[in-house]
Amino acid sequence: MNDEYIKRINKVLKYIDDNLDKDLSLEKLSAIACYSPFHLHRLFKAYTNETLNSFITRKRIEKTASVLIHKKEITITELALSYGFNSNSSFTRAFKKSYGVSPSEFKRLSINTYSKIGKVQSKNGQVRPTFEDYICNMNHHNRWIEMNAKIEIKEIEKLDLAFLTQIGVSGLHNAFDKLVKWAKPKGLFENPNVKMARIYHDSFKITEPEKVRMSACVVLNEPIEVSGEIGLTVIEKGKCIVGHFEIEPKDFGKSWKALFVWMNENGFKKADKNPFEIFHNNFREHPENKSIVDFYIPVL
Repeated sequence: MNDEYIKRINKVLKYIDDNLDKDLSLEKLSAIACYSPFHLHRLFKAYTNETLNSFITRKRIEKTASVLIHKKEITITELALSYGFNSNSSFTRAFKKSYGVSPSEFKRLSINTYSKIGKVQSKNGQVRPTFEDYICNMNHHNRWIEMNAKIEIKEIEKLDLAFLTQIGVSGLHNAFDKLVKWAKPKGLFENPNVKMARIYHDSFKITEPEKVRMSACVVLNEPIEVSGEIGLTVIEKGKCIVGHFEIEPKDFGKSWKALFVWMNENGFKKADKNPFEIFHNNFREHPENKSIVDFYIPVL
């Protein structure tokens, strides 16, 4: 797929992310991409390996799952109407197809999974964590944070970034290598303070790993022109939990889970913004193959 196609699909992806509660008809998105509906549908499937309609439905369902986890007070009816479903029944069918349980059951299970009460039996007969399991799990995450992270709450300034889209965890290193190859001739790495970053547009908690969309990024210190598959984006200024880690790549998932547990245990609420990482080294050049990295969770 050529660079111009990727540039326009990225524009559509961003619009979908920002407007899940609005009209996302094929005609609307075709106008944004400046393609015919047929052409956009074909290119979108080739780039994401999902049809446009399937992608939008999945993103809306995953968004509602996230809301159910983090905003316990919202009703199922409010969610259905807010994210483009014309009835509770159609929303429930789509949700159950993705997660195997109804939205109300998912809400109940997500509460009990993180609450300090007894056993919860899932639909397939498996017993969910007991009080002791919960405490053991929380202690495990807390010990990991104590041993591997320094945490602070800080107000970050706006960050400008050049990015390249990566869908799925397979091939992520290739995306970063391609971004470095683009940045070096432009002199971006002549600045010793230049940093690489990664933005998560999906959560591994609710999205299958091969469908998680990420942006491999280089943080910009001055304006630059981009073209084709390299785009420009911003991380807006705001309050964040920042976890400073020095870890092996295999420990990223564990560290993110522990940081979110720390957030919940300390009474913070995640803002409706994407978590991200900023790297301070190339782990391949570290004597122990470790990444020196900061994890950022935007909070209210």
